[in-house]
Amino acid sequence: MGRMTVEDYLQTPCWIIDILPARVPERSPGQYFAIEKHWREDSQRTEIRQRMIRLILKLNCYRSLSLDEGKTLNPPPERIAEAIKKERAVILLEDALIIAEPEDHYMTLWHPDDALLEQIRTLAAGEGLYVWKAV
Repeated sequence: MGRMTVEDYLQTPCWIIDILPARVPERSPGQYFAIEKHWREDSQRTEIRQRMIRLILKLNCYRSLSLDEGKTLNPPPERIAEAIKKERAVILLEDALIIAEPEDHYMTLWHPDDALLEQIRTLAAGEGLYVWKAV
């Protein structure tokens, strides 16, 4: 397979890297939207972002990544952290893609092979994050 574009990745199945272990059902009796609003507060969002940053930095110990569609491999850790905190981070990992939006409490993972998916699951668990397939 040749180099995929971001648009190509978005046409493939994806996984969610989240603070929740599964998608909240549509008619859940809980108060998901109130809790999601709480998670968007600065102190909560900062803590969640730190988990994501640590996951990506740990992953970068094992695999090359890029924030600029493959132009610069393995940017400095500070640049990776800054991107995840403040902007839409589009992270290429060999033949996979992770997108982290600054306001979200989850990241999306596109087109991982089995080995990468297992590695991310293992690293995510160490950060109190879960990986589940989007429907």
